[in-house]
Amino acid sequence: MKNIQPIDPIAFSLGPISVHWYGVIIGLGIALSLWLVIKESDKRGLPKDLFPDLMIWAIPIAIISARIYYVIFEWDYYSEHLGQIPEIWNGGIAIHGALIGSVLTAYFFTRKKRVSFLKVVDIAAPGIILGQAIGRWGNFINQEAHGGEVSRAFLENLHLPEFIINQMYINGVYYHPTFLYESIWSLLGLIFLLLLRRVNLKRGEIFLSYLIWYSIGRFFIEGMRTDSLMLTEHLRMAQVISIALVIVSLIIIIIRRVKGYDHVRYLDKEV
Repeated sequence: MKNIQPIDPIAFSLGPISVHWYGVIIGLGIALSLWLVIKESDKRGLPKDLFPDLMIWAIPIAIISARIYYVIFEWDYYSEHLGQIPEIWNGGIAIHGALIGSVLTAYFFTRKKRVSFLKVVDIAAPGIILGQAIGRWGNFINQEAHGGEVSRAFLENLHLPEFIINQMYINGVYYHPTFLYESIWSLLGLIFLLLLRRVNLKRGEIFLSYLIWYSIGRFFIEGMRTDSLMLTEHLRMAQVISIALVIVSLIIIIIRRVKGYDHVRYLDKEV
């Protein structure tokens, strides 16, 4: 078998400082997501500085909460390697942790600014899922968030580019590119959410639809992964949360519609 070299995780160096591809890709995802969100925010009549100001708080809090979430469920390891806790450039951040941090930040931020929390998260939902689609390629560079063992022939039959197949060769074994499956699912979700804007759903339902879409895909993809954060010996944390998010989101949508709560819709002008 030919010698397969993984992609260098370091994008470039500035003197003693090494810039990792993981951070570059995460940064790209944030930038494109913010561009998409600001563009829609202007159309919906929100203040031009609302989302940039929100992101100043939400991005660092989301990264910190994503790392804390991951470290909590890997505490057996990090309790003995405390110095590695801040090293997010080596991977190890959890999307569900980032969601918790960013949504809580948005809630308190919108209350202070006296704008609709539901309107803000509806506008943000396509940007969030776009960021997730791009961010998974950081996992690709780090050769993490992959699935179980497969053959090279299996990967070739998926008609994947050579560089993806080679990067899925880790310590002498080929693995499922689950990072790619989730990235594609998220891109399809982006299209789905953009189409939902035209339907003019009740305010909050685009964000709830995002939670449902992402959670369905994550549930099945998580079942293929070999590095899941475990709630118990047999329960994967991401799958439990995914099921809960789908159920809760559906219940909220049904109750609001049956009870006639909140007649304001996405395209309405109210702030």
